[in-house]
Amino acid sequence: MKSGYKIDWADEATRNLDSIIDYLTINWTDKEIRNFYRKLDKRLSIISKNPFTFPPSDLKSNVRRCVLTEQTTIYYEIKSDSIVILSLFDTRKYPGSLKV
Repeated sequence: MKSGYKIDWADEATRNLDSIIDYLTINWTDKEIRNFYRKLDKRLSIISKNPFTFPPSDLKSNVRRCVLTEQTTIYYEIKSDSIVILSLFDTRKYPGSLKV
């Protein structure tokens, strides 16, 4: 039985995650950071196993979006044998700055 699609990270998504973790490290407690990671792991597991669960984005027809937190949305693309995480977007930013 297939356990799910492989998850790959685009450079932009990796930079986004690094930025989020830097912010959390400065402003949040370790417990809250662990909670963020748990939410992220849970969402990535769902995306990996059921990538069509989350709706297509308005940006491109092949890009889907998943709300991670009130402030963060995951944008991803489904490939034939993998999922590419394109961006972890801070929803408080100007939507035109989203790179997918």
